[in-house]
Formats: sequence, C-alpha cells, structure tokens
Amino acid sequence: MEYQDFLQSTMKGEIYHPSNIHYVLDHLGELPTCHHMGITYYNIPCSFDIETSSFYNNDEKVAIMYEWTFGINGLVIIGRTWKQFILMMKYICNYLETDPKHRLVCYIHNLGYEFQFMRRYFEWHKIFALEERRPIYALTEDGIEFRCSYLLSGYSLAKLGENLLKYKVKKMVGDLDYNLIRHSRTKLTDKELQYCINDVLVVMNYIQEKLETESKICYIPKTNTGYVRNYCRNYCFYEYGKSRKKSHKKQRYINLMSTMKLSVDEYKQLKRAFSGGFTHASVFFSGKVVEDVTSVDFTSSYPAVMIAEQFPMSSSEEIEITSKEDFYHNLKYYCCLFDVHFEGIESSFLYENYISESHCFNKKGIITNNGRIVSADSIDLTITEQDFLIIMRTYKWKVLKVGNFRRYHKGYLPKDLIKAILRLYENKTTLKGIEEKIIEYMRSKGMLNSTFGMCVTDIARDEILYDKEWDKKAPELQEVLDKYNKSNSRFLFYPWGVWVTAYARRNLWTGILECKEDYIYSDTDSIKLRNYEKHKEYFDKYNTIITNQLHKTIENLHLNEEKLHPKTIKGIEKPIGVWDYDGHYKRFKTLGAKRYMVEYDDGKISLTVSGLNKKTAIPYLKQKYGDNIFEGFDKHLYVPREYTGSNTHTYIDNERTGKIIDYLGKEYNYKEETSVHIEGSEYTLSLSKEYTDYILQVQEGQ
Repeated sequence: MEYQDFLQSTMKGEIYHPSNIHYVLDHLGELPTCHHMGITYYNIPCSFDIETSSFYNNDEKVAIMYEWTFGINGLVIIGRTWKQFILMMKYICNYLETDPKHRLVCYIHNLGYEFQFMRRYFEWHKIFALEERRPIYALTEDGIEFRCSYLLSGYSLAKLGENLLKYKVKKMVGDLDYNLIRHSRTKLTDKELQYCINDVLVVMNYIQEKLETESKICYIPKTNTGYVRNYCRNYCFYEYGKSRKKSHKKQRYINLMSTMKLSVDEYKQLKRAFSGGFTHASVFFSGKVVEDVTSVDFTSSYPAVMIAEQFPMSSSEEIEITSKEDFYHNLKYYCCLFDVHFEGIESSFLYENYISESHCFNKKGIITNNGRIVSADSIDLTITEQDFLIIMRTYKWKVLKVGNFRRYHKGYLPKDLIKAILRLYENKTTLKGIEEKIIEYMRSKGMLNSTFGMCVTDIARDEILYDKEWDKKAPELQEVLDKYNKSNSRFLFYPWGVWVTAYARRNLWTGILECKEDYIYSDTDSIKLRNYEKHKEYFDKYNTIITNQLHKTIENLHLNEEKLHPKTIKGIEKPIGVWDYDGHYKRFKTLGAKRYMVEYDDGKISLTVSGLNKKTAIPYLKQKYGDNIFEGFDKHLYVPREYTGSNTHTYIDNERTGKIIDYLGKEYNYKEETSVHIEGSEYTLSLSKEYTDYILQVQEGQ
C-alpha cells in the first residue's frame, strides 16, 4: 500500500497498542530501503513523541512520562510506560534485523528533550551533538537512529504543521492542559489522545514529504543548514544537474581554496573580530512613546553583500604598519584584520554608539550605553577595516595603536557561489504565491536565509561527548586547522562570514548616520525612524548606489543581471539589497535592544521581547492596563508565569521515585531514571541602573 493509504487508516482511528506491533509490521509488508556510505536505511518516515507531567514532591522537582506515541510509515502506536516502549523497539529491531549498519531512522521534534528521558534505557552506539544536551542524532546499538526534526526544519511543531503541503494535519493547540497532573494510569480523553497522535503525524508527514522530494532518507541532511551547504557545494563543484563522477570544475575550485588557509593565531583573531548584526535603541527615545514611526529594512541584506562586496580571497599576510599613510593605504586596498588600542576615546556621534563593550578587552574607565561604549580611558579590541571606518566617523580619541595587522587580497566570492545565491533569491521571489511551486519556494527561502550562516560556522567547536553523562573536550586547534586547510570538500573560507556582517553593519550605519535625531531603533537590517519623507532622498540615493554596485559585480563575472531584480507572480520587481519600506506605526516604544512595542495604524498592538510570547502576553497587558498599555510597558514590567508563554527547563540526572495522585484522584507509584522538569517562568523586565541613569542624564540634556 502507498503511504497515504496507511495514513488514512490512522486518520480513521486505527491506533494500535504496542503489543500489536507484530500485526503493524506484517501489515506494512516489505519496507523499501536505500544505501549510503556502506549503511542500509529503511526508506520510510518514522516518528516518536512523549507527553510528560512536571510537579513538586516535598519540594523536589519531578517529571514523569505518562504517554508515548510512535508512528511508522503512516500507522500509529500508543503506549503508556517505558517498559512497553523498550519491548516494542526490541521487537521492531528483531523483525527488521537492524543494527548500526542497517538502520531505522526515527525523528523526534526536539530530540534533546526525549533523549533526557530515555537515555538510560538504550545502549548507545554513537551520539553527535554540537551542544551539551542537544543531540543532532543518537544511534542505538540495535540500529535505531533518532534524529531531530526541529533542527532539520527550523520550525516549531505548530509551524511545521501549518507548512505541510500534501499530507496536511495540524498540531492541536490547547487540547492538552499541561497544568493537570497525569501519570501512566490516568485515563486520557479522545481529544487528548488525538492531540498526542497529531504531534507524531505532523513529523511523520513532514518526513514523508521530504522523502518524496529527496527520494531517499539518506539524502536528507541532519540539519537545516545541511540543505544550503549541499546546494551551494554542488554549484561550486559540479556542472549543476550533471554527473558528479568527474569534474574539472571541482578541481579548479579545490585549487582556489588551497590558496586560502588559516593559522591558529589568525583564527583566534578572526573569532575575536566576528560580530553579528547591530541591534540597539537610541538613548533619546528609550522608554518614550513615539508617534508616527516608519520602519525600513534591507531586502536580503546578507545575501546582497555576498554578491556586491569583495572579500578575503587569499591567505593572510601579516605586516607591520609604518605610518599613518601606510595604515590608510592598506584599509583602502585590502581586507584588513587587526588589534587596536584606544586611549581617551569618546563618542563624537550623539545619537548612537557603535563599539560593543563585550568585544573589548583590557578596558579601563568605560562609560556604556546599554552595552555600547560611550567613552573609555582605554580599550583594546579586534576589528576589520569596515569596523574602523564606522569608528572613525563616530568616535574621537587621543591615542591609537595598531598591532597584529593582517591583510588579505580582495576579490569577489567565487562566481558559482554567487550564482547559487542569485538562484535562491530568484526562486524566493518568483515562486512565492504559486501553489504548485510552494515546496521549492519554501526551500529556497530557507536556504537563502542560511547562506551567511554556513560561512561563519565555527571550525573548531568543542567536541561534545556522551558516555552515560555529558562532557566536552576542547579540540587541538592546530590539528583541526590542518585538516581544514587540506580538505578537498571545503568550499567556504571562514573570513568570508566575518566580513559579511561587517559590510552589513556598515550599510546599516549609513542609515543611522543619515537619520541622526530621527533615528529611534535598529536591528541588523532594519531601522525605525521619524520623519521618513525628510530622509527619502538618502534612501533613494543609497538604493541607486547599491544597485550600481551589484550590477558591477554581475558585469565583471558575466552573469545575468535580471536575477538581481526578479519579478513576483504579479509582475512587481524585487531588487535585492535595497532599502525597502517595511510599514508604519501609529505608536512605537522601545526599552532597549529586542524590547519594543508597536501599535499599527489599524490599532493592532504587537510586542517583541525576548522571553515573552506576544500571543499570551499582549492579552494580559491589555487586560491589566487597557488603553494605557504603552505606559504599562516600562522598566517595572512584570508578567506572571501563566501569561509569558515561556518555560524554565530543569534537567534531572538522578532517579526520581515516589507516589503521585493525578487530577482525577488516582494514585500511582512513579519511577523515572532521568527527566526534564518544566514549569512556566515569570518575566520581570530588568534594566541596569547604569543604563537607566545614562538614559536620564542624556534625556535631561546632561
């Protein structure tokens, strides 16, 4: 039978008990397989999910699993205890004859959570994680490979359900009250069971849709960034869509990459220089309600600079700066990386501060504006020439010393990498709104947003180890970089990522420097400002300049310029890299970076605060403050735990045993080897006294 036939059985209510697994597997018949790197995989979707209760027992945090759901190729099995699950999995492994060379892949949405509960019930053959307690995959000795569908999709389970295209099923929201204590003998209602079933169906259907586009489960990457890496690498190494067995193109690319190598000291310096997007609030407007505010943003800021700008295209050359003229000559003609020491530095631009305190070392006598340097007796930091160009326009100083100066020859990114980025942008634009192309559109959109991230992936992460407990091991940096420099599969150069954000910050700051007293707030690729019409000439002029710069790249590399401004389904051109009108707010209020409230012209209110879910927080704030909601959004803001939409996770690594009575009055003796306790977290907005004092001084004209 086809997948949809099995799925229809489940949708009609044919849910199985774990003791019926033999019937389920016989019913499925002979399962398809695929092969990769000497390993055989069952080429079917499989998913697992648990439901848990968290509570306190004599002031001790406890969490127990009371229901599990397992989906395989469209069919669903429900159980209530770990013993049932382990026995069922042993039967599956015996029936399918799995082992580390013959695997059944089972996806879990947020694998780290389920893994913490079940990690002592299996013998683990291999676990791969980039962070402690966040495995990307975990392979048992019996050949079950648990993978994380959240890291693959990048979506919450609810959002994943909304984005299903063919096998539609939605995650049920609000049908399982997590405040009620349940255990393995608690009777579950039909609605609660359907909630559990749908959680597994969402993931299983998502993987089935992936299988129908990728054809084999072994072709599905472990993480979302794996898609864009594979896509761009294929563009760089092969004549895309043609045979990959022999490729002169690949050898030419390998030869190019062999000219770009990193040393240990250089890599450490690059890590110090790397900084993400600039996000900050103008001290003049922090805490104030501002009316008639416009938002503007760049269209695909990071991809645009990857096309328009020139990047390090050689190994670095360490030189000694001999004069001021020598210094500025290098800044003009090379990509430069260097350590800088300032004495007596202070801001010369009244409306914003660029240098981040967290990037400074050996700092003395500093005054900060919510983490940004206003003045200092002395600071040291590592920067690029793009950072220095901004600092030069926004600070003055008494002493400047430069050391560890490295320069790279400039050049455009490889032509085929730029072609891949242009293709993704074109697809994102032209396929939006075309129903039959929605899969390709969603994939292109996700990959375009990840093109920068793959460039700046840490080369030398700590190795995360698991042997009954989590541990980590620092890598031998020289060994890692030797391997990196010699790799024939490498198609990226870490400095590219460092300069992508540097160029993007420079572009953003052209807007901040233009808006001056009208500048209110910025976040990576956007600015909120007053008096938009007053600055429209700047935005138009910038757009002309960046468009000409992009066309220059296209001309030099002999590419198709139409890909810089593809058209939507309605025939509207969407040029990449330009400032774009992003909306108007009737009212706007910010309390600092990533903390702001807006009221749109239609009266709708939105909230952006890390740690608060606007869907639950805004109704609470409206109920509490009514028409004075903007006044209530201040430095004393407090939101009770039931309205934050945020949880605190406590990992419990010791056995928990005891008695618990469920919400129906039924007693149960529980035993959980390891677990995760979850409880709602309250939110209290905190602004440092240093920041509030600084706001007061500036806004009072001091």
